[in-house]
Amino acid sequence: MGAVRHILCAALVLAAGWAQAQSTGLDRLSQRGEVLGWEAVGRVDLGAGMCTGVLISPDLVLTAAHCVFDRATGAVLDPGMITFRAGFRDGVSVAQSGVLRVVAHNGFDPNGADKMRNIRFDAALLQLSRTIPAMTAAPFAIHDGGVRGGTVSVVSYGRDRADAPSWQRACTLLQRAQGVMAFDCDVTFGSSGAPVFVKEGNRARILSLVSAGVVEGAEKRSFGMELGPVVADLKQQLRSLPSRSLTGTTSDGARRITVGAGRGGTGAKFVRPGG
Repeated sequence: MGAVRHILCAALVLAAGWAQAQSTGLDRLSQRGEVLGWEAVGRVDLGAGMCTGVLISPDLVLTAAHCVFDRATGAVLDPGMITFRAGFRDGVSVAQSGVLRVVAHNGFDPNGADKMRNIRFDAALLQLSRTIPAMTAAPFAIHDGGVRGGTVSVVSYGRDRADAPSWQRACTLLQRAQGVMAFDCDVTFGSSGAPVFVKEGNRARILSLVSAGVVEGAEKRSFGMELGPVVADLKQQLRSLPSRSLTGTTSDGARRITVGAGRGGTGAKFVRPGG
């Protein structure tokens, strides 16, 4: 209950002076042609849970840090438990790979009481055991600048829509302060790690990742981090680890799995008032 109050209070602080914003609905990307251009967004399967992730290079997936911690032990998950399924839709992926190494930002504390600080650092890198060629799923670059008009978009998986990505074409960046961004995007459990995109020229770039959210009736508020410096830190952390060899190129296709909510599972940190 204390954690709920903390996030709600932080949300109210960030909300001061917000204008009323409207967001559009979600489009389910069911057909291969609809996924075209978004193949680098995929489902991160964690054994007993799931999150969303996105390729930022042929062998690196960006997702939320809280996704890669075991809730019961507080330890980082064994990489062997994690599978990335690029462009996963209705049992089929454009490519999939296991995970070789995992690094969560060292500023993130899975047991920390400062929830807003954790949102600032809620990012992790998964180094894939097999590279995914850019011609199969072109990685996205990180955007490190302003947002014209405050309009962003999100591609995510989530509870009750875990079998295909959902694209919200336009939602709003409501506020950014102290390394945290707030949005009115429609995300839910399992959407943690989903990339928040901003248009730059003819290509979308990653502005932030979904970290947490607050649900109040029909209104939703989601939160993410200023991503640029965080990704630079993660890459440095990864370079500091002992090197390990990749096993080859990725295989195509994926089998359908059951997404549960077991004790060791992880997922989006969404809260409801009084929850």
